[in-house]
Amino acid sequence: MGNERARGGEGRKSVAFVTLGCAKNEVDTEHMRARATAAGYALTDDPEAADAIVVNTCSFIQAATEESLEAIFEAADLPNVRDGGAALVVAGCMPARYGEDLEAELTEAGAFVPCSHEDDIVLVLADVIGEASPGAEGAPARGVAGERGPVSAYVKISDGCDRFCSYCTIPYIRGRYRSFPLDDVRAEVAAKVAAGVREIVLIAQDTGRWGTDFEEPSTLAALVGALAEEHPGTWFRVMYLQPEGLTDEYLEAVAAHPNVCDYFDIPLQHVDAGILRAMNRTGSRGEFEELLARVRRRIPDATLRTTLIAGFPGETDGQFEELCAFVEDAGFDYVGVFPYSREEGTRAFDLPGQVDEDEKADRAQRLRDVADAVCAPRVAERIGRTLDVLVEGREEDGQLFGRAMCQAPEVDGVTYLEDGEVGQVVRVTIGDTLLYEMEGA
Repeated sequence: MGNERARGGEGRKSVAFVTLGCAKNEVDTEHMRARATAAGYALTDDPEAADAIVVNTCSFIQAATEESLEAIFEAADLPNVRDGGAALVVAGCMPARYGEDLEAELTEAGAFVPCSHEDDIVLVLADVIGEASPGAEGAPARGVAGERGPVSAYVKISDGCDRFCSYCTIPYIRGRYRSFPLDDVRAEVAAKVAAGVREIVLIAQDTGRWGTDFEEPSTLAALVGALAEEHPGTWFRVMYLQPEGLTDEYLEAVAAHPNVCDYFDIPLQHVDAGILRAMNRTGSRGEFEELLARVRRRIPDATLRTTLIAGFPGETDGQFEELCAFVEDAGFDYVGVFPYSREEGTRAFDLPGQVDEDEKADRAQRLRDVADAVCAPRVAERIGRTLDVLVEGREEDGQLFGRAMCQAPEVDGVTYLEDGEVGQVVRVTIGDTLLYEMEGA
C-alpha cells in the first residue's frame, strides 16, 4: 500500500516524533508537533503506526550523537519504514552539525531538517508523505506550540550562542545568539498557562543574555518580572544562567516576585583560572565564591546548582583537587558532573595534555562522590521545613509525587506526597529525605 495507507484516522496521515537530548530539543519538538497538527496531520505516539517518523537528534557530545544514531537505526528498522510505507525524517542537531556528510551516510532517511529549518517541517512532511487533509489551517506562529504537560512546561527564550567555549559545539549547531521577541515569549507562556500549566521553565543556551541583542536592549530581569506579574499563580524558573548573567537587577527581580523560584542554575564548568581560559571562559575560584556569596546575601534561602567538567585537556592533579575542594566548600544544593568529551571541530580537540579516558571517568566519579557527600546533607537540612509542592503525578505503584521550588524538573529529584491532586500546589512539611528525594507529610 506504500504511502497511500492512512494510519491517522479519517484519512489523515500521521506523524510520530522521537526526541533525543535536552529540554531545548523537547521544546523544538513541541513546535514541530504544533505545526504538523495545525497543518492537518495526525500525531501518534506509536512509530510503527505512523506515515512519517521524525527523529529530533542531539549531537552536543559524542555520546549524544551515538544515542541519536541508535534511535535513527531503530526507526529505520521498523516494518513500516522497511517496506516503504513510512518516511524517516532526521531533524535537529545532527543535520545541523554534520550537514551533507550525514546525508551521504544515512541513506535510510528520506529528509534532513537542521535546527534552523525546523519551522519548515510541514513542507518537509508534504514532500515525503504528501499533503495533509484538505482545508487544514496553516502552521502556527511561535508561541502557540503544545504544552510539555499539564503541570510543567519549558519555554525557550532564545537560541544559539556567541560564547564559543573551546569544548562546545553549540554555536556550530545552533548558530549565533538570538533572543526571541518579548511578545512571542509572552504568547507562548500565556498559551501554556491557559492550558493548565502551573510552572514555566525558561531555557536557552545562555538565558542571561536575553534581550541584549534587541534594537532597544532589554534584560532577563525585565522579562521575568513581566511574566511573573502577568501570571501571579504560575511558578517561573530560569535554567542555564551563565555567571555573567547573574546581575543585581536579576536578583532583585527574583526577590521581588514570590512566584519566581529562588533557584539559580549557574554552569561554572571549572574554577581554575588557567583551565577556564583554555575553555575560552572567564572567572576563578575567588570570583565564583564571591558570586555565590552575593546571591546568598540578597536571597539567603537560594537553591544553587552548577555543572562541572572533569578531565579537561591539561587539567593537572592539583587543578582537579582544587575543583573538588571548591565543591566541598561552596555549599551547592545540586552539582552535575561530566567527563570532558573530545569533540571534532572544537578548539579543545587539538589542545595538548588530553587526559586518558579512564582517568577522565575516574575524576568525574570522584567529583560526583564529593558532590553527593556535600549536597545530600544540605537536602536533609530541609527536614522539618514547610514547603509549597507542585503535584505532578503518580508513579506506577500509585505513589503521589511533586516538586518544591528547590527542585528543577528531571534533575533534582522529587517530593513524595500523601495527598493532593495533579496541578495543585500543596503545603507540606518535609518529614524525611533520601539523597535528593524528599518525603512530605
